[in-house]
Amino acid sequence: MTIEVRLALSYATPHGRPLNFNFEAELPGHGITVVTGPSGAGKTTFLRCLAGLTRASGFLSVNGEIWQNGAFFLPTHRRPLGYVFQEGALFPHLTVRKNLDYGAKRSTKRSRHPKAIDMDHFIEILGIGHLMDRKPDTLSGGERQRAALARAVASSPEILFLDEPLSALDQERKNEIMPYLKSLKELDLPIIYVSHSQDEIDHLAGTVLRMARPGAPIMAEARFAQPFKS
Repeated sequence: MTIEVRLALSYATPHGRPLNFNFEAELPGHGITVVTGPSGAGKTTFLRCLAGLTRASGFLSVNGEIWQNGAFFLPTHRRPLGYVFQEGALFPHLTVRKNLDYGAKRSTKRSRHPKAIDMDHFIEILGIGHLMDRKPDTLSGGERQRAALARAVASSPEILFLDEPLSALDQERKNEIMPYLKSLKELDLPIIYVSHSQDEIDHLAGTVLRMARPGAPIMAEARFAQPFKS
């Protein structure tokens, strides 16, 4: 199973200069693919196009299900995906438990073939069981990111997008959450992970997608012999 991407996007910058993105790749339909490259290369734009948050033209299929093809465009709310942003974006007025409940409710509305994920087990892996009745403003940055990850997984996604989930954290918090990110290998679904960090690439990536600049070809490197390091 694979993720097939043939998407193009063009728009003008605030200075009037045209910016052209051409995303063509065939990615594995399992494991963690880390998307990396310099600022402005289009990493987050790539993720937003896959999610349907930014509308590009072309073709996209995820493990045999077509999400976009010519005039056909599956809207974001119908795509069975989970998305974790740089700062988690939990609902501030809801407890962690109710944030996860919101994710679970979305599952039944989107996924035709929801994956059976044992959320009690995953919550245990993430170490957030004692946080379930707390609100986001009482959590540390690392705790919020773990809760955001749990909410994304609670929606039973068929693909998970993580957009630099550690970039807003200090080094201590990054070290805290890295073992939990490694636990993602227990999930039977593809994960697309945007990062600048070589350390994150070394510890998490099964496949690396490198972007040079807007409009330039993107390259998927071979899988590492030992993609998950202890």
